Amino acid sequence: MRVHVLQHVPFEGPGSIAAWLTARHVVVTTTRLFEAGAVLPPVSAFDVLIVLGGPMSANDEAALPWLRPEKRLLRKAIRSGKAVLGICLGAQLMAAALGARVYPAQHKEIGWFPIQGCAPQGSGFAFPATAEVFHWHGETFDLPDGAIHLARSAACPHQAFQVGQRAIGLQFHLETTPESVAAMLAHCHGELAASPFIQTAQALQARPPGRYEELYALMDQLLRYLTRSTPKREAFSADK
Repeated sequence: MRVHVLQHVPFEGPGSIAAWLTARHVVVTTTRLFEAGAVLPPVSAFDVLIVLGGPMSANDEAALPWLRPEKRLLRKAIRSGKAVLGICLGAQLMAAALGARVYPAQHKEIGWFPIQGCAPQGSGFAFPATAEVFHWHGETFDLPDGAIHLARSAACPHQAFQVGQRAIGLQFHLETTPESVAAMLAHCHGELAASPFIQTAQALQARPPGRYEELYALMDQLLRYLTRSTPKREAFSADK
């Protein structure tokens, strides 16, 4: 299995996903889009594409011209049946690549808040009825045409979606570790304004080790689901 990671900023890495991949002796390559001269791979170069988060908007194409080819790569990967996981900005880029709107959310959501899994549809991934997960986002997205709605929260109706059999976008951060929370606070502390869905820095760092173990267990289920054997080409069409 060949895994390629798209990283948008130095301080948002793969988190617990790295340990999952290392345990399986997976070949991992990375495009660091924040580095000059970064080159995106062809779809044929990977089996799994993981698209990480970042503080920029999926709509920032004028300031960040690499967003256009990144969206094209995402669309091709989804259409070709590759396993694709988008996290936060990554999910927003997936939605935009498939023609859906990305826009400021009614509430910025930063902290540990519960999501609610939607009723399973067909062979779609099933989230638990409720799970406390880590959030750090100010934008949201409409669901792409043909997508399955997987999860919601009180602050943000569209928390997760699936297209086809092997592409899932998460608005929240299942990959979170104590180190990644600390990195986010170090670089984005200024976003912690008073708001019903923004917690304090102390609250963000106060979760016990068991909370991270629960996140990892759910990430494990999701990655196993995405990397299971499926037909090479998807029935899902993103031609619109």
